[in-house]
Amino acid sequence: MHNIMLQLSQIYYDRKILSLRTGGPIGQALSPVINPNNLKIEGWYATAIKERESYILPAGDVRDIISKGIVVDDHTALTPTDDLVRLKPVIDIGFEVIGKTVKNDRKRTIGKVADYAVDDASLFIQKIYVTQSLLKNFSGRQLIIDRSQIIEITDKNIIVKSADERIGVTERARQTA
Repeated sequence: MHNIMLQLSQIYYDRKILSLRTGGPIGQALSPVINPNNLKIEGWYATAIKERESYILPAGDVRDIISKGIVVDDHTALTPTDDLVRLKPVIDIGFEVIGKTVKNDRKRTIGKVADYAVDDASLFIQKIYVTQSLLKNFSGRQLIIDRSQIIEITDKNIIVKSADERIGVTERARQTA
């Protein structure tokens, strides 16, 4: 059984790509390619050392993510963007979670995504951390929203279940227990 280990988003940005074959860096993983349909990191936008071409590092070619960087077998893991037919629609979207506006299903703005946590084994985003405006939240604390509360993702917004609906589910569970 896999213990879920959540990693905050910064571990997935601007990381060295390390080759097991050469024992050293072969490029740079710039930012994750996130599929907005399922909130999965499908790979990384990447560059190779001493090359100008843009690449994608598919998540399936990653052996491990360690403190020094992202580990792959060798430079063949870096794939030209045009060669990834299956991922092309996701790459073209250029979806980014951080900065997205979060609204509830009643269209009220809750705040903006400040960070997210990823299951390091499956690479699915499990939680989003939402910062509210100072007018709504004087404490400056973040809301933590689980992926199960997300109803819809659009180009501009992430729509989540209203808080009172979540409380209602908890209350009904207590009454039936």
